[in-house]
Amino acid sequence: MLMPHPATLRSLLDAYESIVSAETTPDDTASQTRLQDLAYTLCVSTGTRDVARALQVAHGYLDATPDSTPQPVVIPAPPAAARQTLLPSHRSERHLHAL
Repeated sequence: MLMPHPATLRSLLDAYESIVSAETTPDDTASQTRLQDLAYTLCVSTGTRDVARALQVAHGYLDATPDSTPQPVVIPAPPAAARQTLLPSHRSERHLHAL
């Protein structure tokens, strides 16, 4: 089964649990609509039909997944000798113009 990216799943869970913990009233239609949308998306994302089961699957998946925080990629600089060879020399430029 395909699973969403852990960061996406974490975002869905956080949003859903934030609305639930806020104890919105039934009169707050915007929050209720958002809660229904998040529940549906969590179910689809986890391949379940019940939001309680979707929450269990999502938490289990995230617990089993290593930290998904993007880490910076460090690209080492080439050695000084390599940097000099990468720069065009005036001699080679003249040679190219002569062609």
